[in-house]
Amino acid sequence: MTLHPGGLRLGYGTNGLTDLRLGDALALLADLGYDGVGLTLDHMHLDPLAPDLAGRTARVARRLGELGLTAAVETGARYVLEPRRKHGPSLLDPDPDARAARTRLLLTAVDVAADLGAHAVHCFSGITPAGTDADTAWKRLEEGLWPVLDAAAAAGVPVAIEPEPGHLLATLDDFHHLRIALGNPAPLGLTLDIGHCQCLEPAPPADCIRDAAPWLRHVQIEDMRRGVHEHLPFGDGEIDFPAVLDALAATGHQGLTVVELPRHSHAGPELARTSIEFLRTARRPRTKGAPAS
Repeated sequence: MTLHPGGLRLGYGTNGLTDLRLGDALALLADLGYDGVGLTLDHMHLDPLAPDLAGRTARVARRLGELGLTAAVETGARYVLEPRRKHGPSLLDPDPDARAARTRLLLTAVDVAADLGAHAVHCFSGITPAGTDADTAWKRLEEGLWPVLDAAAAAGVPVAIEPEPGHLLATLDDFHHLRIALGNPAPLGLTLDIGHCQCLEPAPPADCIRDAAPWLRHVQIEDMRRGVHEHLPFGDGEIDFPAVLDALAATGHQGLTVVELPRHSHAGPELARTSIEFLRTARRPRTKGAPAS
């Protein structure tokens, strides 16, 4: 078993390995010592719209088991539902049929996650459409999520929604707005992207982790700079990773912490290697005699 900082379970996102066949990507991650994979449902890997999804999912589940990998199911594919509109349609779309298509994708993701034994289903709100007021947008988000939360409760898989820069739900405060509006449903948790915290949260990422700990179900990690939403390899941004890894370890987070480099597939195998090496060594050494976290 590979020893990772603070007992964290490290993964790598398949959205950063899109030039590899899924089987090759999984074998690579296992060989490098990752604990799991952030599996984005998309046409080049596990296509949620192609025939025999259950059979294909069963084969992926067997392969994960053979390799000793766990999974989180991610739903951030850019064009899986619409070939000409990035991340379209969203749960905020003015067309109710379009919103329903996104809800169906999330319901499919819950089924896939249950079949894989995944620890969470990741999702996001989407960008508020032009001409849509905030109250209407929040109402659409709530209505679109309820069937997914019901399915997640039945499957025993949490839904982890991600604050995404530029989206309706962009910050931790927005997550709490949704959580309270829905009445704190047990299946609703949080995907915390560490880079997004650096990008636009007022508090440092380590403080965001501590504040988010009760709702933390999934973590994405990469480097980033303040005010610039660009996912960067480790060391190319401004994040204090020793502080971040200490804070994550202190939460006792049992899900995956997944490297999220969706625009770097051209260098995916090499970045998968350098990323795990960085995370293994980045945690601040303890003072002699200090208790382990």
